[in-house]
Amino acid sequence: MKVTLERNHLLKSLGHVHRVVERRNTYPVLANVLLIANDEGLHLRTTDLDIQISETVPAMVSKEGSTTVPAHTFYEIVRKLSDGAEVLLEVNGEDQMLINSSRSRFFLSCLSPEGFPGLEAGDFPNDFSISASDFSGLISRTQFAISTEETRYYLNGIYFHSAEVDGKPTLRAVATDGHRLARTDIEAPKGATDIPGIIVPRKTVGEIQKLLDGEEGDVRLEISETKIRLCAGPVVLLSKLIEGTFPDYERVMPKDNDKEMVVDRASFAAAVDRVSTIASDRGGKVVKLIVQDEMLELSVTNPDHGNATEEVPVAFEHDRFEIGFNAKYLLDIISQISSEDATFLFGDAGSPTLVTDKNQSNAVYVLMPMRV
Repeated sequence: MKVTLERNHLLKSLGHVHRVVERRNTYPVLANVLLIANDEGLHLRTTDLDIQISETVPAMVSKEGSTTVPAHTFYEIVRKLSDGAEVLLEVNGEDQMLINSSRSRFFLSCLSPEGFPGLEAGDFPNDFSISASDFSGLISRTQFAISTEETRYYLNGIYFHSAEVDGKPTLRAVATDGHRLARTDIEAPKGATDIPGIIVPRKTVGEIQKLLDGEEGDVRLEISETKIRLCAGPVVLLSKLIEGTFPDYERVMPKDNDKEMVVDRASFAAAVDRVSTIASDRGGKVVKLIVQDEMLELSVTNPDHGNATEEVPVAFEHDRFEIGFNAKYLLDIISQISSEDATFLFGDAGSPTLVTDKNQSNAVYVLMPMRV
């Protein structure tokens, strides 16, 4: 194999594919990136057996061939080469690959490409195009609520499915960890109305979000009951889905919360952040909210360190109301609000609270209270 290509093209592609490679691997070849040089250019592919990312970059191929080299080391070498430099990759035999650029020469150990695993794509009965910004928005507004508790594996991702809102078909994303829930909709793209309900794993969601960063135009999604494939320009991501049943989230969506509180988002977030400084991690960093006479008092009591209070003006036309929340979960949800004001809809002190955004009426957040 002998290939010459531009350093920036190679670096961009390695930036896409190397992230999926785990630092520690039972099988040495999984720490490598597969390189295939042919008449199309240089093809790069990595996998962790659950996700596979591949991309082909323009290159002048003097000799076709293939090999695998350590992905993270290769990325670091190319990253440190001069901007705009020309890079020569050459393999003679199967033991080493030469990386030659200007006055820099590196030799990387190779492993045979014959043992490099690949994910079988299979058939994709559902496929559609979607705006990169729309798909990124679905992810960014729900990603924070994905559970990290491995025992409830079916919550370790974002649940995508088709729904109907006011008679119109929508593509919906939902994530929850049992303490908070995020749900958001967009108008269903053509071809997305019949997709099965799928749970896209947390790691895959993160990789998709990185690939969509700065991406303009549409991306293509192909979906089966067990896999998802995303094509964003020259990059193709193929991933397994979580096999399991996502819970009936509609059962926890409050229907009769009639106590509305409207508060300046920035002032509220800053106040929660300040008073929670004194909160105990052992107690779950609970912040107590007491609202009456259009004034919200936030308070934290820590038996070991003391207490803190702060007041924030609000719009509230009901009797005195008290409720407690985990400060981190509260801040996570507030950070999703894009309008100047955040709207809270309370039921009672033991029931879930709804948080909505006037700028994004298609996004709804649910937060479970804590005892105070």
